[in-house]
Amino acid sequence: MTEYGYFLSSEEHTPAELVEQARMAEQAGFTALWISDHYHPWNDSQGQAPFVWSVIGALSQAVSLPVETAVTCPIMRMHPAVVALAAATSAVQLGGRFRLGIGSGEALNEHILGDPWPEAPVRLEMLEEAVRVMRQLFTGDRISHHGKHYTVENARLYTVPEEPVPIDVSAFGPLASEVAGRIGDGFIGMAPDESSIERFRRSGGGSKPVYAGLKVCWSTDEEEAVRTAHRLWANEQLPGELAQILPTPTHFEQASELVTPDRVRANVTCGPDPDAHVAAVKEYVDAGFDTVFINQIGKDQQGFFDFYRTKVLPQLT
Repeated sequence: MTEYGYFLSSEEHTPAELVEQARMAEQAGFTALWISDHYHPWNDSQGQAPFVWSVIGALSQAVSLPVETAVTCPIMRMHPAVVALAAATSAVQLGGRFRLGIGSGEALNEHILGDPWPEAPVRLEMLEEAVRVMRQLFTGDRISHHGKHYTVENARLYTVPEEPVPIDVSAFGPLASEVAGRIGDGFIGMAPDESSIERFRRSGGGSKPVYAGLKVCWSTDEEEAVRTAHRLWANEQLPGELAQILPTPTHFEQASELVTPDRVRANVTCGPDPDAHVAAVKEYVDAGFDTVFINQIGKDQQGFFDFYRTKVLPQLT
C-alpha cells in the first residue's frame, strides 16, 4: 500500500519553519519526511538554504517520522567520507529512521569550491565510487581507499547506527536509472515515469523500494496559486539538463523568464480542488511508487496541511 510523506523545501524556508512544518505533517497524517539538501536556492525568490544536517538534528527531536535527504550530492562539495559521517550521525539521532538519498548533483550547489563540473557520465562514475566509500565506512571498521576519484586514509566512524544507513539513488535518465539499480537500496524519482522504475528493477533494483516527490500549490484561489508557483518554482519547468548545469540562482532566474504561467498551470496542480490533488498523486501511485512525498509551494503551509488532512489523504489511504 502506498504511503504518503511530506517534502520539506530547504530552498523556501528557515530551519525553524521546516521543523514546524514537520510537526504539522505528522499531525496531518503524513508518515515520512523528505528534506532537500542545497547550498543555494534555485532563485532568490525562494530565499533560503540552511545546512541540512543541522536541520535533521532538530527534526530528530521534534517528530517521530523517518527522514531522508532528497537529495544529497556526495561527490564534490562534500567528500563522501564526510557525508558518511553526517548520515551515520543522523541515523543514530533518528533511532535508525534515516535514509540517505543521493544524486549526481547540480552545478548550482557543487561548483562553489571552483572545481570543474564534469559531464553526467563522469559524475555517475564518481557517485558509484562515493557509495563504495560510504558503505565501507558504515561498517564502523577502519578503512583506507585509494580510488580514481577519492582517497581515504585510516578513517573510521565511531558513531554508527546498528544497521548500515540505506542509500537511495535519484535518477533522471536511463543511464542514471541503471546506476541506481546497481548501487542503490532504493530509487528516487520526480516524475510518474513507470519506465524508469522498470529500468531500475531490471538493473538490479529488484523489489527494492521506490520513492517519488511532487510539488503542488494549494490555495483557496487557483489563480493566486498559479502566480505563487510561477514566482517560486518556474525553474521546475526548464527542459533538459539545464537544472544540472546552470551555476547560479541568477542564471535560473534568467532562464525561467521563458516559462509562462500557463506552462506552470499545465504542469503543477494549483488551487483548492481536492479531486485535482488526488489525481496528481494517483499518477505516481499508478506508476508504481511505494511512497509519494508531496511539497506545498509557498507560505500557506497550515492551510495545505488542513486541506490534505481533511480532503486529500482520506481519499488516498
